[in-house]
Amino acid sequence: MGQKHAVGGVSFRESVDHMVDHAIDIMGLDDGLREAMKACHSVLQVSFPVEIDGRAEMFTGWRATHSDHRLPVKGGIRYATQVDQDEVEALAALMTYKCAIVDVPFGGSKGGLMLDPKRYTRDQLEAITRRFARELIDKQYLSPAQNVPAPDMGTGPREMGWMVDTYRRLFPNDINYMGCVTGKPVEHGGVRGRNEATGRGVQYALREFFRNEEESDRAGLKGDLSGKRVIVQGLGNVGYHAAYFLSREDHALVTAVIESDGAVINEDGLDIDALSNHKLAHGGVEGFQGGIFEPDGSKVLELDCDILIPAALEGVITTDNAASIKANLIAEAANGPVTFEADAMLQARGVEIIPDAYCNAGGVIVSYFEWIRNLAHIRFGRLEKRFHEARGQHIISGIEMASGAQVPDWIRDELVRGADEFDLVRSGLDDSMRLAFREIMDKRRSNDAIKDYRMAAYVLAIEKIARSYRDIGY
Repeated sequence: MGQKHAVGGVSFRESVDHMVDHAIDIMGLDDGLREAMKACHSVLQVSFPVEIDGRAEMFTGWRATHSDHRLPVKGGIRYATQVDQDEVEALAALMTYKCAIVDVPFGGSKGGLMLDPKRYTRDQLEAITRRFARELIDKQYLSPAQNVPAPDMGTGPREMGWMVDTYRRLFPNDINYMGCVTGKPVEHGGVRGRNEATGRGVQYALREFFRNEEESDRAGLKGDLSGKRVIVQGLGNVGYHAAYFLSREDHALVTAVIESDGAVINEDGLDIDALSNHKLAHGGVEGFQGGIFEPDGSKVLELDCDILIPAALEGVITTDNAASIKANLIAEAANGPVTFEADAMLQARGVEIIPDAYCNAGGVIVSYFEWIRNLAHIRFGRLEKRFHEARGQHIISGIEMASGAQVPDWIRDELVRGADEFDLVRSGLDDSMRLAFREIMDKRRSNDAIKDYRMAAYVLAIEKIARSYRDIGY
């Protein structure tokens, strides 16, 4: 579905550095701050053996800390065959900027383990994950106070559960052990809404874009999300939830979904749940009866649509296909799906891009909520839920006494229902995405040198980080 580096172009790491350089040039920061901002503070590489089918197999992994101006540092751990140090450092830097953009008080980190998780059984993956966690813990790259991993490509709540249990066994007296990772199963300290968070955040980002008529007009898109034709690349956790919520709640038409084995197209809109179930049952989208199968998924990126959502790997829109992209708006649900050179080509054509550093920040926002919940040792809403239910009932009673009429059941149900953890997490995510987009939008409008959302987001992030560096020292 993608490639890590654009052929003949700059790497993902170089692309991030180019963006930072451009933002710093616009801001006129000194060279010392520039170097401090770009440097990756530390990188851990570990290699360790695990017994697989009766023989020792070696595994190599990394954990990079880009900036610890805020603690703990935060970032996912991915399991993939193409992981390397360059990629991990680039993603760690992106996490620093991402946290700053959405006002999450974390520094940036990222981790990766070089393996194909599909090749191993559940028990083998557990042994590998627990050993990797021990390596990180021993080197102080995993703890609730210093470095807090989360799921990423190839990992999920299961792997995070193994990691938190490994930490608990090593530090049985740490009452905050649950906070050493986020994205855990709800039954083991996770927060409701974390699994959907990144995809839900993409939905909230698009909603906020369309709430601002001047912004949607610039992209040549009128009205709201209803009826907008959307192509989604990647039906993993992020792509599935973004597609599902946009189609079910905002009535957008997901006209195509691209996966590793090809793509499925239906101009009347795909049934995302049915397609996801088919993929889980058959390992791909081929054979799905609700649309036309196209074996060359890369061609589908170039089909006519209003919104393109790349939700897979980095480097899928390059100089090779940027000129053929027909979408008015690209929402980067994946990290780095548009290469540096392709970004310039699309910008010159007037294609608007909601950048990854903001668009897919829903995961780290809700990870922050989960971390806070773990440190507080109480679920959100537990103290106030019944209080708000009683207050709602008093309001209903007052209205009925004053009007002499009965309040309709649907209004009654809404007013007397106290918010639970799911409601509060979604509310906090929505608020964070709204406020961040408005800051990005205002930054773009305030400076003629800032031509696009990506640069506005980077300038915004670097302003916040530079302020912190100046206050506490480099």
